[in-house]
Amino acid sequence: MTQPPLSRAIKQLEADLGAVLLRRSSTGVTLTAAGSLLYDEARTLLEQANQARARVAAAGSATITVGTLADSAEEAGTRFAAAFRQRNPGVHVRIREADFTDPTAGLRAGLADVAVTRAPFDRTGITTYVLRSDPVGVVLRAGRDILHLRDLADRRWFQLPEGTDPVWRAYWNGTTPGGELRDGPVVRTVSECLQGVLWNGTIGVAPLAHALPEGLISVPLADMRPERPRPGARRGDVLPDVPGPWLRE
Repeated sequence: MTQPPLSRAIKQLEADLGAVLLRRSSTGVTLTAAGSLLYDEARTLLEQANQARARVAAAGSATITVGTLADSAEEAGTRFAAAFRQRNPGVHVRIREADFTDPTAGLRAGLADVAVTRAPFDRTGITTYVLRSDPVGVVLRAGRDILHLRDLADRRWFQLPEGTDPVWRAYWNGTTPGGELRDGPVVRTVSECLQGVLWNGTIGVAPLAHALPEGLISVPLADMRPERPRPGARRGDVLPDVPGPWLRE
């Protein structure tokens, strides 16, 4: 737009609003208080319009939201994702990442349609399918070839935050649901766990297959049962028509 019609359009807008939007001087043009407010409001309206356009576009195609745990992009594996894409080429997949406070990765709260996560946790109202069972070990800066929980009685363990699923919280603390938790710092992600081991010598349970930074090792725990990565869906949900291995009630 050239300058004359732009100036006329601004003057017409100022007349409609009953407020001066621009302050003109020999040094240039600046926004008045009313102009700054209108600018902010206009940006908000444009953003809402863009979001509405995206939601309308998404409504025209099948969409599924997959919940995952933080730092666990490898859990489903490339073959799992590739198989889903091959069987469901028209489905748009959204990914929602959760931290360790929610082992259902948004499933129980209704923020995800399915989730690829790790057991054990409270499965009330959730249908789960086991992908594989992974042996677990304790992450240390040094250790023996194999350990028992009793060998670690005097060590500080990671804890998950208050309010976290009690079954899930107890497993990763090396205890039983309802029992006394081992003392240690609160963590929310794999990265926080590993940094705690590196800097403070804190220990915790992790799948033996997890890649570890230099200086850390994972020692098998003889008396810890394997944990199981699971995909899950809430019972009774009306999900997109997505035939495939994830969503079978």
